Amino acid sequence: MALIRPAASCPISSMPFCRSSGRCEVISARRLVITLRMAERIAGHRIRYVTERKEDVDEVIGREGSLSVRDGEFIVFASSNILFRCEVDDLRAWELLSKDGVVLTAHDLEHGGAERTIIVYYVYYR
Repeated sequence: MALIRPAASCPISSMPFCRSSGRCEVISARRLVITLRMAERIAGHRIRYVTERKEDVDEVIGREGSLSVRDGEFIVFASSNILFRCEVDDLRAWELLSKDGVVLTAHDLEHGGAERTIIVYYVYYR
């Protein structure tokens, strides 16, 4: 007879541990809240241009567009095309130190789920 062990749980939150990292799911929930706040903060910005690094060269892949969140998806629209679309909970985003843009990394649903990193530069208003 096989002995079935109960799932380990966090002593602080009593939530189950994540098997891969050993952390409790509270950290995942906190990361999701931070990601949602960041997505809401950068959504609505107008885009000056979008670049992607390919073979150590930054290529401009789009100009003049916007960032938006719809139905749980984060969308980068520029040059009359959807350049980048991902689930908000999969998005990793950080603003440039100059606050002139944002770096986005996620699995892009527009390109078959491949992980992509793009840099979006905002329109600057004086």
